[in-house]
Amino acid sequence: MRRHTIAPRPDWQRTVEEQGLIYPLTRYPDDSLRPYWDESAYYAFTLPEVEALEEVVEELHTMCLAAAAHIVDEDRFADLAITDPRIVRAVTESWHRRAELPSLYGRFDLRYDGTGPAKLLEYNADTPTSLVEAASPQWFWMEERFPGADQWNSLHERLVDAWKKQAALLPPGSPLHFAHSAADELGEDLMTVGYLKETAEQAGLATDWISMEEIGWDDLSGRFVDNQLRFIRSCFKLYPWEWLTTDAFAEHVLDTLDNGGGTGSTLWIEPAWKMLLSNKALLAVLWELYPDHPNLLPAYVDGPRDLAATTGYVAKPLLGREGEGVTLHEAGSAPAAHDPEEPCCYQELAPLPDFDGNRTVLGAWVVDGEAAGLGIRESAGLVTDGYARFLPHVIL
Repeated sequence: MRRHTIAPRPDWQRTVEEQGLIYPLTRYPDDSLRPYWDESAYYAFTLPEVEALEEVVEELHTMCLAAAAHIVDEDRFADLAITDPRIVRAVTESWHRRAELPSLYGRFDLRYDGTGPAKLLEYNADTPTSLVEAASPQWFWMEERFPGADQWNSLHERLVDAWKKQAALLPPGSPLHFAHSAADELGEDLMTVGYLKETAEQAGLATDWISMEEIGWDDLSGRFVDNQLRFIRSCFKLYPWEWLTTDAFAEHVLDTLDNGGGTGSTLWIEPAWKMLLSNKALLAVLWELYPDHPNLLPAYVDGPRDLAATTGYVAKPLLGREGEGVTLHEAGSAPAAHDPEEPCCYQELAPLPDFDGNRTVLGAWVVDGEAAGLGIRESAGLVTDGYARFLPHVIL
């Protein structure tokens, strides 16, 4: 794994926007605009490196499923701060019926510098983004800049194949709705959902658009409806389950949840059991089940334990996103006071590798349970946040 600088292509911004990346720039607090899509550098991997990473990702995914089973079988929901009995029942039923429920994708965030084993930082298995840039613009960048080279990127083909494979699990006779939140100002959620909608259409599925805010509730029929008053029988939502089960319509969501078997009225994708994998407490359960695994970092939910004195630790809110609420604590520093109403996972501090002053995290994609591609983000600091940049990669 090596970082190389390179001159950006002329008119690169227009090029990536035409390829679906309509958010190529990030606005900073000083009101300046700087590249989010950054092709002033790229990362090069060897084929053996990528093959080894693929094996790691698929093993981690298998381990995560085993951890999810453990949480359900041993009733460890309290560790995930899931205490509402109705949500526990919904997730449990969803897990037991998972073979009947479509489940599409997820993204592992890994610490890797090319010299040692990749370490799992977290698993974004419910509403992962940075998909568009990983699947499309970086592939076209490679074809233009390195014709004849390769890339760890079979995302598009695997997404289409996954929809074809899982089409039989969708309710017949109605379109698959694709929903994003209209509160998204950057367009990232819109384009992610739009891209997934396109892959579903290429798989032969009938689809339709809707925003989460446009979804209505019909009191007479007791069903969710779209803006044409059609029943919503299935919906891919880029909207976290913890919001879906706690907002104003949460009671209706749980009352009408189709968890397989056709017993409800709305089938949501990703399914409710993904709440087990998108929660940072999963990291602690994994460490408990697989202590000293080379691809895991020590992690706990009851406090940092010996990490406070030895390696230092990172406190991660169980449901945080984009680095929000993450705090870093060096070894020997005074324990920080944490809000008991914001439960955390405490993971060993493993600073992101430094490449020419840039802190790098690998986003390794899983589609239908198989490793499918890579996206790389860089940050100026140790926490990958909303100001991170996306850089392309190539296999040389």
